[in-house]
Amino acid sequence: QVQLVESGGGLVQPGGSLRLSCAASGFTFSSYVMSWYRQAPGKERELVAAISSTGFTTNYADSVKGRFIISRDNAKNTVYLQTNSLKSEDTAFYYCNVKRADAYYWGQGTQVTVSS
Repeated sequence: QVQLVESGGGLVQPGGSLRLSCAASGFTFSSYVMSWYRQAPGKERELVAAISSTGFTTNYADSVKGRFIISRDNAKNTVYLQTNSLKSEDTAFYYCNVKRADAYYWGQGTQVTVSS
């Protein structure tokens, strides 16, 4: 079955960086668009970034454009989110996502807290 396991979250000061990872299994990873979403307390889940199956095309939410970088390693079945110049408003649970056969699959999430 599809499994997505996120890691790399933590507590970081404003201006700092974290690299989030999502290890995928149970499907042909290299054939699917992969996405990162986030959800802050009291807010709806929002799309942060997405990457095409080959990695050649990426898209970002305006709020993270220029600060976050999504990438993937199809040999390792892993998608990454490099988060730079973090702000307090980036504090949220970050989730890895894949849409496969009209179903959305989610990992358990990894918490990112930006605070001094």
